[in-house]
Amino acid sequence: MGKQSVESVVFVYMKSQNRPYSASDVFLNLHKEYGKTAVVKAMENLAEENKLLEKVYGKSKIYVVHQSQFPSVDENELTKLDKEIQSLTEALQLEQTQLRECSAEVNKLTSSLTTTDAKLTVESLQAQIADMEKTLQQAKSLAKNIDPSKKKKIIEDHKTNVTHWRKRKRMTNDLMNAVLEGYPKSKKHFLEEVGIETDEEMSVKIPELK
Repeated sequence: MGKQSVESVVFVYMKSQNRPYSASDVFLNLHKEYGKTAVVKAMENLAEENKLLEKVYGKSKIYVVHQSQFPSVDENELTKLDKEIQSLTEALQLEQTQLRECSAEVNKLTSSLTTTDAKLTVESLQAQIADMEKTLQQAKSLAKNIDPSKKKKIIEDHKTNVTHWRKRKRMTNDLMNAVLEGYPKSKKHFLEEVGIETDEEMSVKIPELK
């Protein structure tokens, strides 16, 4: 490639990008199609011709297309474009706000009960409340008819049985732990072998005494 061809390609590239680049950047961005020395020389020549603006930072040189290479822009046209952009931005924001409001309303409607559903739910709850009140009144009536002495005996028997339950469970656990010290298999296997069913397996819990 001749010098003029490299300069032409580099200038077209720099103008299309319209941003600062070093010669190394341009060399890589052109996929090394031209030698690095040729690219460096082309950019230096373009700077001398005032087509590129050259800035030196230490040992590095940065180039950007001289803005005189672009057609001048009418200030009135820029103002008009700014107003159009502002108008479109405001319209977009309004649309986004309305969309969020509509989405919220849709979610509210879809998650709420219809009038018919709400009425049926209220009627069902009222029926359940009525049944509960009836059961409660029956329980209160039965409680009034219990003989105080019988009630006391039932409570005492309950406490006695719970106390025996606790003692026997503790004794059984102590005995079983002593056996398991010399038992070659697991506790689970031992329980299955001797046929013991634990409270936990039967989902039974010792009542708390008041």
